[in-house]
Amino acid sequence: MTVGAVVLDIGNVLIEWQPERFFDREVGEARRRAMFAAVDLRGMNDRIDSGENFSAVLRATGTAHPDFAAEIAMWHDRWLELASPAIPHSVRLMRALRARGVPVFALSNFGIETFALAQTEYDFLSEFDRAFVSGHLGVIKPAPEIFAAVETATGLAPGALLFADDRADNIAAAEARGWRGHLFDGPQGWADRLVAEGLLDPAEAV
Repeated sequence: MTVGAVVLDIGNVLIEWQPERFFDREVGEARRRAMFAAVDLRGMNDRIDSGENFSAVLRATGTAHPDFAAEIAMWHDRWLELASPAIPHSVRLMRALRARGVPVFALSNFGIETFALAQTEYDFLSEFDRAFVSGHLGVIKPAPEIFAAVETATGLAPGALLFADDRADNIAAAEARGWRGHLFDGPQGWADRLVAEGLLDPAEAV
């Protein structure tokens, strides 16, 4: 079966997502380590990505952890600095695929408000043929329901979907449904995969 569409994660595929780096720079590594140990930031982010209101979740988290209220406020007020910068080679590959007529979908764990905010900063986030955003769907990867939603909406067979994501658990969940997976560890490896699949030629993949 040939590839009928490419499905892209966003964080660490198209945009770097390294909150640790931001906080190390702003408050120092020791303070960042203390905050990440004391506050369930993964759980906080999962709530946002599942569709809860970004500001409300951050306010509640700051109230629950007053010792780190200032840092949690930074997570809210300076969120675009956490979600940066773009990964230019990955963006070029996405645009090259679309120029070739290959449908490109996003499948990302992203909050409703944070995705809208990111779209104001990164124009390419409005260029997908369709964006499947967990906050709108009410379910996050790697739950099978989010992959099923893509299959249903696109009408494409699992084997026709080539999915790039930086997390092995998400790739495993997709492959369990018959999707083709690519564990993203940098844009060059992804470029090589697209050439190998016959979706781009080497000149288009630079």
